[in-house]
Amino acid sequence: MPEPTDLTAAVAASLSERTGRTLQEWVALVRDDGPDPLDQNAVRRWLKERYGLLQNTQWTIAFAAAEAAGWRRPDVDGYADQVYAGAKAGLRPLHEAVVAAARCLGDDVEPQGRSTYIPLVRKTQFAAIAPGPRGTLRIGFRYRTAVPDDPRLAPAKGFAQATHWIHLAPDSDDEDVRSIESLLAAAYDQNG
Repeated sequence: MPEPTDLTAAVAASLSERTGRTLQEWVALVRDDGPDPLDQNAVRRWLKERYGLLQNTQWTIAFAAAEAAGWRRPDVDGYADQVYAGAKAGLRPLHEAVVAAARCLGDDVEPQGRSTYIPLVRKTQFAAIAPGPRGTLRIGFRYRTAVPDDPRLAPAKGFAQATHWIHLAPDSDDEDVRSIESLLAAAYDQNG
């Protein structure tokens, strides 16, 4: 089982003080009175609606309840398999090429798993990759200061902490991936 993130550990450690219940007590409550613990979306909704818990608390409890019920968090490849399943499978090689380009930026680049996208993290998240509209590959960049001058960049709308994004066509090649390396590098530099 993967180690909990620092945020998850911090949320779990302060649960009793903030909510009056320990993580183990919340897990037992979900098991005894809540929705199916393997349905993490339903558990998070239930925790929000019934107890008014905040998002990070909902996620921490839902993960712990699901793990107690036998669920094992996928590794990054497992998450990518889910994101690029079915009709989106053709985007996986392009995704891998973008991840490889990002890894060339430094040894501290870490792809992580999420259910709908794959974030690229340094000290903080600097980019995210997911299937986009009309069969494209969406690449979101998190710019904290200067935004590179590239006409392909557009302001992002609610995607994975990204401030800007581009969409690569499914038939993009190595040259297209190389053309975004400077965009990745700028985001990488601004999030270190």
